[in-house]
Parts: sequence; structure tokens; C-alpha cells
Amino acid sequence: MQRDRAHWVIATKFGHHFNAPFQRTEPREPADIQRQLEDSLKALRTDYVDLLQYHSWGDKDFDRDDVRLACEKLLQSGKVRHLGNSIGSNDNLHQVEASERYHVEAIQLIYNRLDRKPEERVFAACQKQDLGVLARVPLASGFLSGKYKPGATFPEGDVRHNWKDPNRDQKLAEVQRLAQSEVPPGVPMARWALAWCLQHPAVSCVIPGCKSVQQVEDNARAADLDLVRADHPQAWKNRDEG
Repeated sequence: MQRDRAHWVIATKFGHHFNAPFQRTEPREPADIQRQLEDSLKALRTDYVDLLQYHSWGDKDFDRDDVRLACEKLLQSGKVRHLGNSIGSNDNLHQVEASERYHVEAIQLIYNRLDRKPEERVFAACQKQDLGVLARVPLASGFLSGKYKPGATFPEGDVRHNWKDPNRDQKLAEVQRLAQSEVPPGVPMARWALAWCLQHPAVSCVIPGCKSVQQVEDNARAADLDLVRADHPQAWKNRDEG
């Protein structure tokens, strides 16, 4: 089935297979890639996807010749327009630097105001190869929404309930500091956090979660903020000072 997709970009991944909440298997054979793509095409009701991404593959699996060949065949089939790599570690320079050899054109990684690791060396490697960068977890799993304070707890069934992060309250305290020192007056913190990611010249887009149409619309408004430019987001503070 073919649709009018002039304004759509459909992306999916292959690798993890969830059997139940928090329960997944790791099918990593070439046949699994083909099967997962076909399942995605059926679920999405489309004949092709614009971007098919590795899903947090370790270097050993990522470097397999049979895996690379399977991906190349999918490109040749027309069912996949471009390949991407959602790296498990946002500092996996090996896989980023191998992108051209593996026909990878986009890198997905964790990047947000609380986790800036990609700025150290991965972003430079992406820019050198002209790779698209998709920043996932841009709201730091909701911490940068501004909704939570130190001491916050999460119910069972929420992935954050299982986190064993001894620095969680420190991160939430840092969020409160950011709200006072970096977020412009009158701008929702979540919108600012998305714009903060977009202001980096290496970042092509952000991938925030959403539970309603209203959240989708609010997230999209981040692109309208003045922060989305080649300056650091704190530049808003300097306009009156300069």
C-alpha cells in the first residue's frame, strides 16, 4: 500500500524484540533483520521505511559481514531508503567512524542538557562524515520536563521505577538550578530542553516521547524558539547584558 508521504519520515529499528514490558530478546541474525523489517512494514502499513536503524548493537555484531550484507540487500530492495545506527553508548566512536563503510547515514544517541557526552568526540566525527544526528531522551526521561523535585518516586510499571541511580536527586537538583539560571522567563522547561539540543550544529532533530496530540504540538514549538541557532542557549541572558 502506498500513501502520500510528502511530509513524513518513517523510521524504525531492528535488534531488540519485546515480548512483554521489560522483557525482551536479542535476535541478531541476518534473517531476524529481514523478519523485523517485514513486521514493521505491516504494522506501519507502508511499502518502505525512510530510515532503518541498528538498535544498540554491540561492536561484535555490528561488524559482522553477513549483517552488513543483509542491510545492503534491504537498501537494494527499495524497502529501506537509508540506514541508521542507534548506538547503545553515546560515546561509541568506533561505530560512528565506521558509518560510511557500513552505508550508515544517521546516528541516534542519547543527548540532553544533563548528558553531554557526545560533545566530547562523537559529534565531531558525525559532522566530519556529514551524518544526521537524532538526539533521543532529550528530556532526560522526563527530568528536564521540570515536573519532578528531589525525592521524587515513580510507580511500578514506569521504567524509572527500576532505576538504581544514586545521583538521581542530584540530577533533579541540577534541573532546578537550570530552571533558574538558563531557562528563559515564560518558556516551558520541556520546550527549552528540546531547543537546547537543537541548537547544537551537529543535531538534526530530537526524539521526545509524547502521550497526547497536545504534547506533540508543544514539542514542535521548540523549533520556533530563538535558542535554535548556532549559539549556546544561554545567549538569551546576554542580550540585555551586551
